[in-house]
Amino acid sequence: REYLDNITAIGPRTVGSPENEVLTVNYLLEQIRGIARESTEAHKIAVDIQRPTGSFSIDFLGGFTSYYANITNVIVKLEPRNGAKHAVLSNCHFDSVPNTPGASDDAVSCAVMLEILNTLSKSSESLQHAVIFLFNGAEENILQASHGFITQHEWAKSVRAFINLEAAGVGGKELVFQTGPENPWLVQAYVVAAKHPFASVVAQEIFQSGIIPADTDFRIYRDFGNVPGIDLAFIENGYIYHTEYDTSDRILTDSIQRAGDNILAVLKYLATSEKLAKSFEYQHGNVVFFDVLGLFVLAYPARIGTIMNYVTAAIAFIYLSKKVLQSKTRAVHNLKKLLTAFGLTLTSWVCTLVAVLTVAVFVSLIGRALSWYTHFYVSVSLYGSAAAAKLILVHMLAKKFFYKNMNEQYLGDTFFDASLMIWSIALAVMTLMGLCSAFICTLWVAFPLLTKLMIYKEFNQKGATMKFIVMYMLGMFVPYLYMLYLSWTVFEMFTPVMGRSGSEIPPDLVLAGFIVIFTMILSSYFINFIYLVKSTKTTLVTLTTVFVVTLILVCSGIFFPYSSDAANPKPKRVFLQHTSRRFHDVEGNVIKSDSGIWINGFDYNGISHITPHVPEINDTIRTPCEEQAPFCGLPWILPVHFMFRLVKQVVILPLPAGASRHVSVSAGPSHMSLYVRPHEGSALSSWSLGDGTPVASLGGDYFVFYSHGLQAAPWRFWVELTAPEERSDGIVSLAIAAHYFFGEDQKSPQLYALLERFPNWTFSSGWSCTYDLFVF
Repeated sequence: REYLDNITAIGPRTVGSPENEVLTVNYLLEQIRGIARESTEAHKIAVDIQRPTGSFSIDFLGGFTSYYANITNVIVKLEPRNGAKHAVLSNCHFDSVPNTPGASDDAVSCAVMLEILNTLSKSSESLQHAVIFLFNGAEENILQASHGFITQHEWAKSVRAFINLEAAGVGGKELVFQTGPENPWLVQAYVVAAKHPFASVVAQEIFQSGIIPADTDFRIYRDFGNVPGIDLAFIENGYIYHTEYDTSDRILTDSIQRAGDNILAVLKYLATSEKLAKSFEYQHGNVVFFDVLGLFVLAYPARIGTIMNYVTAAIAFIYLSKKVLQSKTRAVHNLKKLLTAFGLTLTSWVCTLVAVLTVAVFVSLIGRALSWYTHFYVSVSLYGSAAAAKLILVHMLAKKFFYKNMNEQYLGDTFFDASLMIWSIALAVMTLMGLCSAFICTLWVAFPLLTKLMIYKEFNQKGATMKFIVMYMLGMFVPYLYMLYLSWTVFEMFTPVMGRSGSEIPPDLVLAGFIVIFTMILSSYFINFIYLVKSTKTTLVTLTTVFVVTLILVCSGIFFPYSSDAANPKPKRVFLQHTSRRFHDVEGNVIKSDSGIWINGFDYNGISHITPHVPEINDTIRTPCEEQAPFCGLPWILPVHFMFRLVKQVVILPLPAGASRHVSVSAGPSHMSLYVRPHEGSALSSWSLGDGTPVASLGGDYFVFYSHGLQAAPWRFWVELTAPEERSDGIVSLAIAAHYFFGEDQKSPQLYALLERFPNWTFSSGWSCTYDLFVF
């Protein structure tokens, strides 16, 4: 904890600032040298400071190109006294986003790595392989420092596997949410070595689907270094991730100890593993892995999982076929009844989804989105009760009008089989798609089927007896317990993300969708009880009452989305940029210039909750889109324009016809954004960035993110365009935005004055920037 407290005491550590490039680097070097002096004779420790310059393209956030100059890496190599040919890499980053102390993201990981280095160095036991500790100084600049290391540093050639320490929340348990690619032995290393396992292939497939607007250094090591690894992240309390509240005192010592125990054990295991030296020989497919209540991890090759899944589905289909064909004279009748129950179950799910999403749309339209952000129980009371009530209602009506006077036991049996059929089809389809998460469907087929076979006699006795209910619940215990555990993890990760996902995605629809899905899953084998019991009217009335009362309270605005509670803040994120803009024509003359404060609320509510406190800001953000300018003439720090509905997005950027053009920015801050859009008829054919092939951002324009360390040479680049002919209005529009994230230029007096008026339940990050448009 001492390491963590000392790093965060330095303050925000933005790339290019003295705090990041000098103070933090000096502190790390001081600690590392102290550890080296006390190390045993079994090891030798080497330290290097790397300040790389380079560029690369990435498809994150719609795609853009990144250029970095003279950023900082602090690298330590711990190896046996006689040296080592191969190494395992442990990675953290010590930089933070502007205006935040960055305790969880990622100072705590660097503190853990220092302690692990200290522990390993004092051990008399020699390692077989080297352990490289990379304290990287530019991760928040979209993974630049890791790229500089893996593509340029001499030690990178020896790296055979890595562990990346990250955060998506503040403290709690660290989740393994990415592994590989295709290195089952790495997962097995975690399974064997980790003392407090917490891992899920479901999280891996969700994260890699791109629906969470985040990425980690894992991608760089995988894509640019072709190195397999393990990605871990703290996920608890993501509400204060990347805010001023991400302080060291909010991270429990238990969390630090737990992470240290796990990572030390896995690093030691890898550094003494025979497989590390030949890691590329063990690339043989994906692996299914998941922890069981944090007690242990189950892991097996995906190809074994595929066989298990298909066998389980086949057994279920054989069982269902036998049920249908048990009486040849009634086979058609039985099949018709099964398919009818199957169709009714799917219909009830569709009706439920439509009904609940309609409520979510209504809540969003009346301006009550995120009412559950601080009070999660509100989402369960509103959308969960609505989902359960709708499911019960559809089946109640079916029982009363469609299945009138039919045998209850027969109906209960048929609807159980219908649910089994749905899960069996889902299992086969997900397995066919190659999804490792299909193991969940296996649980929902195997255990219910076993339960049914064990209590078959009780199933066909009149009335749902207590013995039957107890045996049924025990049989279903495993899939239900695991699903509840998984749902906790999903909501722990996703609920806070809704507060930083921009204004385009209605968060109530997302959360309502998740709740409906989990309601359908958890109710799938209890639908049959609606047909077994005499009446569900009381349950339906209770659920409806809960829903109506909650909806009325939500509409009244009693549940305010945000909280300034000192112990557990859940702030609204707002970005403010004091922007000075200049627009030049093709002759270089300034044709327009202005200045103002650009305000972006980072969630669906925009700034609607803030304007009552600062009413005059309504006018400052109503700037029309500059159609001729890239990105509407607004100084985006990253190409996240598609996440916001505040402006109509346009992007443009011109240069000389058919020729190369060299542009030099000789005096700019540590963060700049370059925007390029060829005019109609011209095309950007090549440039000096990345691998030389221009990569367009979402929408067809080009975005370059630039940063440098404490000092850097002038940024020189060229772009080449092809154009059929000379045009009087130019062939390309090029704009550059300069962002001042620290120092005396960061905030103007006007920006300071405005920030002071913001309510205490906001986290407002402000800085000054310039935007200059040129036409060539």
